[in-house]
Amino acid sequence: MSITALKALAQLIISNVETIESTCQSKGTEFPSLDDLFEPSVLDAHPAILGASRQIVAAAAQIIATVRPPMELLSEHATGMYSTAALAFINSNDVVDVIQLNGTRGMHSKEIGQKIGVDGSKVDRVLRYLATRHIFREVRPNVFVNNKVSSLLLKSKPWDELVADPSSKYAGALGASAIGHTTEEGFMGAPYIPQFLKNPGQYQSPFNMSIKDTTNIFAWYEQAENLWRGRRFVVGMRGAGERFPPEIFTSAIDWKGLPQGSTVVDVGANVGTVTLPLAKAFPHLHFILQDLDHAISDAKVFWQDRFPEALSERRVEFQVHDFFTPMPVKADVYFLRLILHDWPQEEGIKILKHIRAAAKPTSILIIFEMIVLHACPETSKFAAQSPVPPAPPPLLANYGLGFGGFVTMADMQMLNLLGGRERTIEEFEELGRESGWKLETVKPGPISAFIYTPE
Repeated sequence: MSITALKALAQLIISNVETIESTCQSKGTEFPSLDDLFEPSVLDAHPAILGASRQIVAAAAQIIATVRPPMELLSEHATGMYSTAALAFINSNDVVDVIQLNGTRGMHSKEIGQKIGVDGSKVDRVLRYLATRHIFREVRPNVFVNNKVSSLLLKSKPWDELVADPSSKYAGALGASAIGHTTEEGFMGAPYIPQFLKNPGQYQSPFNMSIKDTTNIFAWYEQAENLWRGRRFVVGMRGAGERFPPEIFTSAIDWKGLPQGSTVVDVGANVGTVTLPLAKAFPHLHFILQDLDHAISDAKVFWQDRFPEALSERRVEFQVHDFFTPMPVKADVYFLRLILHDWPQEEGIKILKHIRAAAKPTSILIIFEMIVLHACPETSKFAAQSPVPPAPPPLLANYGLGFGGFVTMADMQMLNLLGGRERTIEEFEELGRESGWKLETVKPGPISAFIYTPE
């Protein structure tokens, strides 16, 4: 008798839960409870835990989609804006920080409301909506405590300091900054996605439609009234960038095999967080960090603080450069980290064409980006370089919410805010062909390395 799809999914969950528990037992610890506050753990990056979690999430989501009445499932997705609005409310009003004043005792919605200046009978509706979706925990009627999920939104300052100086509330608060950026700027543009897809008109993105301005969001952040949003965005993106271990960059190519004094250009470097581990690991190379003036000013401070020897030895230099203008350096290696996903296809081609025009016949181009996997089996010649192993049936080929969920969410975010896109492997091949580069190798990972040579 053949096993049903439902049973196969259930067995995947059970077997992977056993993997997690046995791994935790071998480490002499327990898997963190949903009811506890979030704490970084040695388990967070454990390969066995990550692989098992991916399959559990994928299988659980697929079971829910299978057994839940279709109208309920569609309604949950169609009303997703309420999750966004609820998170925006609790994050901007520091509700997580207020609740934490009472620790594990929790706080009544009336008291929360008094502290933030909102009717408590409205606060409890928002918190119960989120607690029902496992964000917060309702321990007694209208009394809420933080849990592993909500506690990620704790700010880095005590609540009274947040009240005294709200303009700096997001400083050092990586989770709150990232969620604030998405639930506010992202929320602004999202209603315009259908109209943008049908008729973008003069606008580059749905976000531009929402503000009725063609100004790129990065320039919008430079406007006086949006400077605080820009600072919040930088904090949130720094937190996102810290998810990627430096080994991704130091192992992308055979850096040691490059000749003494080879020139490496970090295109759109910001402060150079990727170049830093490269410069420490490969002292025989010469690095040039390129970005706009304000980023280069920050980069000089960053390097003077983190690795001044590289500056005094002139192994690292800075160059103000707009990558939409001709590349001024004939380098041995050029690389871009999470740059191209910010731009529509035409702009991405322009950036790479400028680099191609300056490149030597022996130059190497490295693009560090995430990969969008199809929900069906891959057919690209680089399919074996997938960042995840083949999904066991009956899971979706991209593991659904276990892997593909985050990348496809990021893709919609890029579309919404910038008119940009995350790409499939085939689309990275096409991007190279259109700009004079040949995709030679894909090195998979949480962020993958696409290695090109001049075509």
